[in-house]
Amino acid sequence: MEPHPLPAKTISSRHHLPLILLALAIVTMAVYWQVHGFDFLNYDDGDYVTDNSHIQDGLTRKSIIWAFTTAHAVNWHPMTWMSHMLDYQIFKLWAGGHHLTNLLFHIANSLLLFLVFRKMTGCIWRSAFVAAVFALHPLHVQSVAWVSERKDLLSAFFWMLTLWAYARYAQRPGWAAYIWIIIFFILGLLSKPMVVTLPFVLLLLDYWPLHRFRLGGAEDHRHVPIAGLIQEKIPLFLLSAISAGITFSVQQQGGAVESFDAIPFTERLANAFITYVTYIIKTLFPTKLAAFYPYPESFSGWKVFAAVMMIAVLTGLALWFIHRAPYVTVGWLWFAGTLVPVIGIVQVGFQSMADRYMYLPMIGLTIPVAWGIPEIVSKWRHRQAWLGISAALALAVLAIVSWMQTGHWKNSQTLFEHALEVTSGNYIAHNNLGNVFFRQGRMKAAIDQFRKAILIKSDHAEAHFNLANTLMDTGDTDGAMTHYLYALAARPGYEKACNNLGNLLLKLGRADEAIAYYQRAIAINPGYAQARYNLGIACYQKGDMPGAMESLKAALRLNPGAANVRMALDRAMKKK
Repeated sequence: MEPHPLPAKTISSRHHLPLILLALAIVTMAVYWQVHGFDFLNYDDGDYVTDNSHIQDGLTRKSIIWAFTTAHAVNWHPMTWMSHMLDYQIFKLWAGGHHLTNLLFHIANSLLLFLVFRKMTGCIWRSAFVAAVFALHPLHVQSVAWVSERKDLLSAFFWMLTLWAYARYAQRPGWAAYIWIIIFFILGLLSKPMVVTLPFVLLLLDYWPLHRFRLGGAEDHRHVPIAGLIQEKIPLFLLSAISAGITFSVQQQGGAVESFDAIPFTERLANAFITYVTYIIKTLFPTKLAAFYPYPESFSGWKVFAAVMMIAVLTGLALWFIHRAPYVTVGWLWFAGTLVPVIGIVQVGFQSMADRYMYLPMIGLTIPVAWGIPEIVSKWRHRQAWLGISAALALAVLAIVSWMQTGHWKNSQTLFEHALEVTSGNYIAHNNLGNVFFRQGRMKAAIDQFRKAILIKSDHAEAHFNLANTLMDTGDTDGAMTHYLYALAARPGYEKACNNLGNLLLKLGRADEAIAYYQRAIAINPGYAQARYNLGIACYQKGDMPGAMESLKAALRLNPGAANVRMALDRAMKKK
């Protein structure tokens, strides 16, 4: 097959290329530079960095094996884990360093997006606009300003590199070019499984802007039969299926996948249509953005109907434009298709939607704007000036709003106080704000926030657990006992609740009951070193020295550097 040429439109203003790249990098850096002074959050950052001993081991043979074999945080993304390990090796617990790595990835993604679209379309300014919206849109703040969302940025980085490799392959097909598509795609899947939709996007790009096939009309020597295009992507679809299967298994085993008893299919479908519309609205008017959006208790019939009709009309219009303006069709299907894994049909977690889910799908909504508006005003006088001024104003507004939205991510208190201002029924925000007050020693304020979270969602295990811990610290052992039991009723596999309830029972002199809960915690999580240590202490207090030594040795194997475990083991051995 002959090399596929660039689109007919010539590439103009080549000398502008380095200036555009520099401007994109500088403006993005200016909007997000404040993150270098931000803290870690009490929202997943513990799992990903601050409380994760494997991450804090740095990049070692043992930690790399862990990255590829763990289901920690109910996800399988070894590249993301290794990225955090490398960050910890460099920055330790300086949160600013971890934030700056996120920022550098976002800048790299923005620059790559510009270069990829310029390569595929030959349009420098339209490609620059797509990249600038990507770089500056407030919906992307969550992915950039949250250390735990490194997976978004890293997977997008390999997504962009895959697109670049594919654009080269489209020009000159061959195994030497195709192997890079495979490599980058695998690295993307190992960073975050949302990349599974990429083969579908490549098929869209085959139609426009790569023009590798056409629908109807005469074909020429440059076109490839659709069956051939699908066939060449079979390895990619197989990799997507494997990644999706692993991810679903990990999330289901970790209890993150909600059952259809908890959220019926009809509710999921209703939420999906409403969420599609909400994402479109927030793309156009990015207001009331929050770290967490609670799942609605009910759905208004007219809202669901309106959402279904809107999506149907937009899809119909996109398909109607398939010949006269293919970028509209491709952009819409990019947006709708890449959201499928996170639209909630398979519900993972308690959120109805999330800003971070729009990191890649928003590109699809930007494409029709970047190519459509210049076509609409093509006959206007001074259209270049009008387009330039309008684009500059729009991007300036996005930059200002993003800068303001980024400020809310400074620390856990500012983040969740803002979430409570812009959402209702946000039990996650109440719970996490309660944790902030607990760490500040403001026990009354913490208890108030935990109770508000439970009032909204009575079976929220973490809120019960945190309330129990706070009541324990204030001396209310009866209240603590009640809420530990509530936490375990809501989540029977909650090993931390088992461990802390064991601590309370041991404190009350009920060693046998405490031992039973420690053993339950260890059965749930055999690698729970703290529970093994506590079990050893309980056995020691009962006079069971062999049992104490066995548990303490196990705890020491899991955490060799724990001085308190070693001291307790020495005491048990001497008493034996």
